Amino acid sequence: MDKWARARRIRQGVQIVFFALFIYLMFATVQQRVAPVLADLFFRLNPLSALGAMLAERTWLPRLALALITIGLTLLFGRVWCGWICPLGSLLEWVSFRKRRKKETSLYPRLRTVKYFLFATILVLAVLGNLTLLALDPLAILTRSMTTVVIPSLNYAITAIEKTLYPLHFLQPALDWLESWLRGPILPIKQPAFAQSILIGLVFVAILGLNALADRFWCRYLCPLGALLGLLAKVSIFRPVIGTACNHCTRCALVCRPGAVEVSPETVSITPSECTVCLDCLASCKKEEIRFQPVFRPAAPQEYDLTRREALGAMGVGLASLLLLRTDLRNRRQNPLLIRPPGVNDENKFLSSCLRCTQCMKICPTTALQPTFDQAGLEGFWTPVLVPRVGYCDYGCTACGQVCPSGAIPRLTLEEKRQEVIGKANVNKSRCLPWASATPCIVCEEMCPTPQKSIRLEEATVLNAEDQPVTVQRPHVLRELCIGCGICENHCPLEGEAAILVAIY
Repeated sequence: MDKWARARRIRQGVQIVFFALFIYLMFATVQQRVAPVLADLFFRLNPLSALGAMLAERTWLPRLALALITIGLTLLFGRVWCGWICPLGSLLEWVSFRKRRKKETSLYPRLRTVKYFLFATILVLAVLGNLTLLALDPLAILTRSMTTVVIPSLNYAITAIEKTLYPLHFLQPALDWLESWLRGPILPIKQPAFAQSILIGLVFVAILGLNALADRFWCRYLCPLGALLGLLAKVSIFRPVIGTACNHCTRCALVCRPGAVEVSPETVSITPSECTVCLDCLASCKKEEIRFQPVFRPAAPQEYDLTRREALGAMGVGLASLLLLRTDLRNRRQNPLLIRPPGVNDENKFLSSCLRCTQCMKICPTTALQPTFDQAGLEGFWTPVLVPRVGYCDYGCTACGQVCPSGAIPRLTLEEKRQEVIGKANVNKSRCLPWASATPCIVCEEMCPTPQKSIRLEEATVLNAEDQPVTVQRPHVLRELCIGCGICENHCPLEGEAAILVAIY
């Protein structure tokens, strides 16, 4: 095995290690078994997230400074992030349909312009204080898909299998061991459920399915992070270069998954902006005419690079998109059920710093934080909103702020968090059991976690359905003490809409 074949094996091993680390951090974060500084590690290494957040907030964000490591690696060696580290890129490389295709699909080269256009549009929107399109960041896509689709589905499937097999007595000891090993340490104890999971799952499957058209289709044509790194790779120092003794066998082009090898009747060349440094071409070259060597000049322009007119078009699209997003009627009407995580007091500032990464939703122990659809208008698409009927804001938890990469959710101490008001509870007397049907119920008062009890009970003698006098305890909300955690609404025993609702006013 020659040195480049060995190097390729090392690269594949590094891919597996980083992908395994991403998966480990995913499950460890769900169980809060990893330090917050590691929970969002991949996002802090992501230059697209860092650049977008800093432009939108117009300030330096020290928490995202690790992205300079990725930038430095790219300026030295090209798109090593894409070929060695990116977990979505690795997954797309492994999900290959090459055997089912008779030959490598040759798509219109100018299609690569799409990712550069998307990147330019994201930059324009970020400068204008909008991060909506960061929902297309590859790390956000994979994290969102794992959080809302893969982990809940896996948890449900394992539970269903255990229930099916448990009546078989000889399997019970093994199932009990498996349950104790999985439930809690790895999988959540409570079955998670998320809004938009079908839509998010379809998007994820579509990205994987596009590989049927071309290997790493997303990376080649659509990835905005790949576009940013591709621009930096144009001036990278070390690049794969094809020597003059090349006999045009095109073996390198056949093995190149991102399609970075350009073949013409006269020459064969490797485009640095599209090369993911996978080393496949170097390992496949029989004449050893491909070398990884320093080059001290920018790469030649390509036909799919953005032209001045296309760059202006991206600016226009970004500006027009912002005008449409900001003039959405839903932005002018305050939604009383749009309950944001603790510490978020300025909606506009929150929207201009939230990366749509779902880190907060992943770590929320009650799955109270859900991705929005239209509650905040299109500008707030897939940002976190607290849905008390699904889960409540745990009085002893500050996890969401600890793992937020951009600081959109402030990092609060437990005492600070317990003072943050995110909403107010309101009793619906037409549905509340003691108020509407003279039925005893004190669940909301029992569940209230505030030291002085935000919900007080007042005794009243009323007539029940049989016109007999009964004494019940009716709940009243002390709004000056309520912080809107939602535990009362979450535990209300009524089916459907709760008799006590939390709203922001």
